[in-house]
Parts: sequence; structure tokens; C-alpha cells
Amino acid sequence: MAPVDVTELDKIVKSDVDANDETAVKEKEQAILTLGEHFATNNDGAELRNLISAIRPFLQQVSKAKAGKLVRRLIDLFLDLDDKTTCGEEVIVCRECIDWAQKERRVFLRQALEAKLIGLYYRHAQYEEALALGTTLLRELKKLDDKALFVEVELLESKVYYKLGNLQKSRAALTSARTTANGIFCPPKLQAALDMQSGVLHAADERDFKTAYSYFYESFEGYHSIEHRLAVDSLKYMLMCKIMLNSADEVPGILSSKLAVKYSGEEIDSMRDIALAAHNRSLADYSKVLETHKEWLTRDPVISKHLYTLYDTLLGQNLEKLTEPYSRVQIEHVAKLINLPKATVEKKLSLMILDKKLKGFLDQGSGVLVLLDEQVADQGYKTAIETLHGLSRVVDQLYVKAKNLT
Repeated sequence: MAPVDVTELDKIVKSDVDANDETAVKEKEQAILTLGEHFATNNDGAELRNLISAIRPFLQQVSKAKAGKLVRRLIDLFLDLDDKTTCGEEVIVCRECIDWAQKERRVFLRQALEAKLIGLYYRHAQYEEALALGTTLLRELKKLDDKALFVEVELLESKVYYKLGNLQKSRAALTSARTTANGIFCPPKLQAALDMQSGVLHAADERDFKTAYSYFYESFEGYHSIEHRLAVDSLKYMLMCKIMLNSADEVPGILSSKLAVKYSGEEIDSMRDIALAAHNRSLADYSKVLETHKEWLTRDPVISKHLYTLYDTLLGQNLEKLTEPYSRVQIEHVAKLINLPKATVEKKLSLMILDKKLKGFLDQGSGVLVLLDEQVADQGYKTAIETLHGLSRVVDQLYVKAKNLT
């Protein structure tokens, strides 16, 4: 990439141009975009915010379509910066741009910026504000028939309801978004986001990790095609699905694939280590990985939502592994081996017996788990019963025929 002359670009951006001079207008447009991308690359949120404010007089000289494209691009660059760089001012900057668009009567630009504001409300856990603005905006979009933006807002609404724990409304909003998206050209980024949310809901609502994996894979390919940072999240969720499907042994193969190698890092390493612990049915390894990679595993709401379930599964598998060699074993001894309180182990063992994951019973008087051998069904008994039924039918038929003869 050629070096950027910031001084020269800044000079072009601040210069006055004749609106009728197409060459000068194009040069200034390009200078604005190049300077904005330079600030974004260098994580200079303050300069990027100043640039967004500084170009407003120029936006009045160009068409609404060009002005909207410039503003949306700069806002996207600003919102893609991390919170530390933007100092938490994303909502303020977005509102300022919405107020300017409202003042200039640029309806389509205002609506596009309001959709981004809903996304910011969602990011900052301001769910009531997100739903209120979303309801108003969806009503407007239905009248204008702006399907692309309608899909984006419905998707955000689905994400908000998911965060609030209302899976039914979340699924309804997503279904509406996908139905509308089927009738239009859907950009790769939006399609990938739809696939990701579909995977999240299948995993959370129906616990259908097989279908969820398919959606996450589609999402991963979509984000990878545009080199978007969310490709890492899609890959993590793919690995999570394999772990929850008891197919942790497939994780190394996925990570060694051509697409996945590019995204190696601590986030992916944490999922690989979790998969290894699950494959070994080692609760101790799982706890160690969780402590080592706590920052990555607990801050992701989708991953952390399934961590408890995974812990419970690993606890069950670990207890199965520890009790396999025994026909009678003290519960206290098992608790010491697994390094957990006796009451916790006893409760889990009783649940496993009720769920028929263990065949046996708890002798609470002596504090012993008694495991029973798996009994093979006696096929001779079943055959004898079937033979007797057959003979009974034959005798009944012979009786009817004998009665007819007499």
C-alpha cells in the first residue's frame, strides 16, 4: 500500500471546490475517503470524528446519494474502531449525524444512520432504546418499501430479543428478516450476519447444534470472503457446536483447514483447548482452560451461555469415567478423585441414574454407589411368548371350525 500524504489530503479536504467542477468534486470525495481510511487504520478516532464534522459543508454541494455514501462509509469506519479508541462516543457521533440529516431533510440517510444507532444501543446494552427506535423505524420502512434496510433492522431486533431472553420474538423477527432477504440481493456481510443469528438461535432455542453448525459455517465463509473480523466469532461457534455434539475430535481437522489457519490466535486456541478437555473427558483440564482463557471465553455471550451446559456434560462424563472400573464405590472417594464437594457429586450421580446414564443405585446409608451389570435381554423368553400367542390363535381357529362341523 502506497504511503498516505496526510498533509496533502487534509489540504484537499479543507479546500473549497466548485460544485460544477466534477473533477474537483471527485478528487475531494476520494481524498475524504482515503483520509478516513487512514485514520481508521491508525485507530485515530478523534481525527476521524473531526473529519465527519468537517465535511458537512461539502456534503451540501453534492447529490444526496453521494453525500449519503460518504457519511455512511465514514460512520462505518468510526464504529468499527474499538471502544477504547472512540472513547465511548459512538452514540454521540451517530446522533449528531442523524440530527444533521434530519435538518437537511435527507430521509434515507437519516434512516440508515438510525439503523446504525440501533446497533450501537444493542452493543451498549440499551435494549429498551433499541426496541423503541426499531419499532418506529420499521413502521417508516414498510411505507417506503426499503427492504434492504428493513432486513437489517429486523435482524437487530432479533438480536435484542435474544439478549433479553425472549427467544420466541427473536425467532419471529429473524424469520421476517430472512423472508424479506430472500426477495432481494443481500450483501455478503448482511447474509453472514443472518446466518450467524440463525445458528445462535438453533443452538440456544432448540439445542440443534448440527443445524447451527451449518449456519455458522455459511456465516464463516461469508465473513471470510469480505475479510471481516467477525469471521473469528463464526469459527469459534463452529468449534463450540462440534464440542457440544461430542465430536471434539473433529476440531483439529477444522483448525488445520485452509480457511481456518488464517484466524489462529488466543481466541481460537481457547476453543481448541476446551475441545481437548472435552475429548479427554477431563473436568480438571476444562477448569484449567477456563481459568487460563477466562477473558476470551466469558466475554463472548454465545460461548459463555453454553459453558455451564458443557461443564455439566463434562462432569457427567468424568463421573462415568471414574466409576467405570467399579461395581461398588464410596461416593466420598469419587468426590476426592474429582476434587468436588461430596454433596455436588451425590446430586449429579442421582440425576445420572434417573436419566439412565448410569445403571445402579445410591446406598445413602453406607454412602456407596452400587453399579449394576448391563443385562442382556433373554431372547428365549421373547420367542416362547410369541410361540404361545401363535398356538393360542391356532387353537382358537380349530375351535371355531370344530364348532361349525357340529
